[in-house]
Amino acid sequence: MNILLTGASRGIGAAAYELLRSAGHDVVGHSSQGGGELIAGDLGDPEAPRRIWEQAIERLGRIDVLVNNAGIYEAVADDASDAHWQAAWQRTLTVNLISSADLCRLAVGHFKANGGGRIVNVASRAAFRGDSPQHWHYAASKSAMIAITRTIARGYAAEGILAFAVAPGFTVSEMTEEYLMGRGGAAILADIPLGRVTSTDEVAEAIRWLATEAPAASTGSVVDLNGASYVR
Repeated sequence: MNILLTGASRGIGAAAYELLRSAGHDVVGHSSQGGGELIAGDLGDPEAPRRIWEQAIERLGRIDVLVNNAGIYEAVADDASDAHWQAAWQRTLTVNLISSADLCRLAVGHFKANGGGRIVNVASRAAFRGDSPQHWHYAASKSAMIAITRTIARGYAAEGILAFAVAPGFTVSEMTEEYLMGRGGAAILADIPLGRVTSTDEVAEAIRWLATEAPAASTGSVVDLNGASYVR
């Protein structure tokens, strides 16, 4: 399959990029800075999604799967100034939600013209249980991503367009390992019945399955990967 994967330079995205390529798929990856074979694009720029999409089409000719993984997790205090609060909300919603919606819209149009395709959106446990008092905007962006996924699934299934999401909890990556080894780690682990946090490889495997193997009847599904720290 020909796959476009955003946020492929680290964490979940890097793990998914390597796994999909090792499985024999043609994958175009994206990161904010680019580098190597990755397409560069700042998703805070409203024009970036179309540029990324068009570059991926140029490389692949046709796209069968879109994986929206790129996102940010930036705090803002509830007592921040109005300007700081609003800027933080605008940035998080632009990067995490609107850019993904733009890419989904481009994918839907492309899939309509080419006999169908799949979308996998990387959301978060926060979409369902919320997040910290410094991350209202992050939780809101991920909850909305689930709504977009389900809307696409319901609206376009008859045209062979399938949409799925994954909702990881706290995930081990180079960004979180130091925190887990410090004072914050004990509280996080105490909240996870499995007794450990999710690995990026586990999330990557869920992405791979949804992108390439999940039965069509499962469109609209959300796969939770949180060690039972939140069950629905």
